[in-house]
Amino acid sequence: MIGLDNATVRFGTRTIIDGLSFSVPVGRTMAILGPNGRGKTTTLKAMLGFQPLNAGRRIAPEIVGYVPQTGTGNQRYRGIDIAVMGRAAHLGLFGQPGSADFEIARSALERAGAARFADHYFDRLSGGERQLVLLARALATGSEALVLDEPAAALDLHNQERLLNLLNALRQPRDRAIVFTTHDPNHALTAADDALLMMPGGQPLFGPVSETITPEHLEHLYGVPMRVVELAGPSGETHRAVLPAFAGTRAA
Repeated sequence: MIGLDNATVRFGTRTIIDGLSFSVPVGRTMAILGPNGRGKTTTLKAMLGFQPLNAGRRIAPEIVGYVPQTGTGNQRYRGIDIAVMGRAAHLGLFGQPGSADFEIARSALERAGAARFADHYFDRLSGGERQLVLLARALATGSEALVLDEPAAALDLHNQERLLNLLNALRQPRDRAIVFTTHDPNHALTAADDALLMMPGGQPLFGPVSETITPEHLEHLYGVPMRVVELAGPSGETHRAVLPAFAGTRAA
């Protein structure tokens, strides 16, 4: 399980989150949505222990698998080297990874769809390819909690679809708690069970996607009229999608 209990974070005189409580148990996936400056990143950092709390407490296992929004670095590490770094917490201060750790890292690369990058240098990979390797590193921790910071940021539509399919594949065994931030409500509809909406006025809304990702709540969240449409999937199944009211309009 991962979450926050009555958490408050202040930056000077400004209160970013105030008495925020939610929890994501093993087997559930939660999306955090909200405009820029509303507290998504602060909430994520508070969950991870990167942001000190002025009040309340964080709920998290000792080790959390974390996928940052971007991965940079000038050192010539291979994909397998990045993935095996996820084993660091299990090795101790001066421990060195052994064959079992590399096997776990290779399995994580396979599960993340990044096995082909095992011997590629990380600094030569594209942004989307780096995300997959960083996801493998998070999976290699073996943690029951996985946290991703805007994993679809800067990805084209094809790679967004691949990422969402991967998130759903990771979600299906119901063996971990997964949290990700996003700007797109459709990502929550596609790959989350629950959503945390960072509403204006400091009153976040938390609950199942079916109850939170609605036009009324999203209009209040983003200040833009929203519509729900039904789309046919590749096998004939029907999916809900959310669009801003201006989508599809064009001046004459």
